[in-house]
Amino acid sequence: MVFALAGGAVPLPLTVLQLLAFDIGTETLPALALGREPAEPGLMRRPPRPRSEGVIRAPMLLRAWLFLGVICAALAMVGFFAVLLNAGWHPGDPTGPGQPLHHAYQQATTMTFLGMVTGQIGTAFAARTERASLRKVGVWTNPLLLWGIAFELVLAAAFIYTPVFQDLLSTAALTPGMLALTLPFPFVVWGADELRRWLMRHHTAGQRRP
Repeated sequence: MVFALAGGAVPLPLTVLQLLAFDIGTETLPALALGREPAEPGLMRRPPRPRSEGVIRAPMLLRAWLFLGVICAALAMVGFFAVLLNAGWHPGDPTGPGQPLHHAYQQATTMTFLGMVTGQIGTAFAARTERASLRKVGVWTNPLLLWGIAFELVLAAAFIYTPVFQDLLSTAALTPGMLALTLPFPFVVWGADELRRWLMRHHTAGQRRP
């Protein structure tokens, strides 16, 4: 979308193979682990949903796509443009093979990939509950999710730093400074949803007061 909106002046932030590596590789185990998430506290005290209401609801999609998804995408783009601009790139500059900015472009797409991975970690913790805070649920109550995230990070490191995957996925090794930029990403995503859940709980509590 960024490429299309910029009329080609901005190169693709992610290659097709990098996207597949994210969807099929790094994202799979954490998503499966969420299926073993214990019941959310207070779930049985809520009124039942209408029978006509499906499993996938509009609020769920809005939260996933227009809230968490937009935040993750914005963070990934921060990493992408930070690397390109730091390398001296300007809109319209060529970044293809053989060009002086090609290595920087490979690092930039790798930053997009890692930004998506780290953002997805924050999303995984946020998705554990719909209303309750993570403090009430506990960080360690779903060990499968923690193992899934650990595997995700190891696999991402292999994709980024192993020569065979660098050749296959067009990734490039990231500097410590680039890695440091992505460290806050999970906390930004999780923190934004934690604030949303806090507002939801207080709004619900206010409606219950006489």
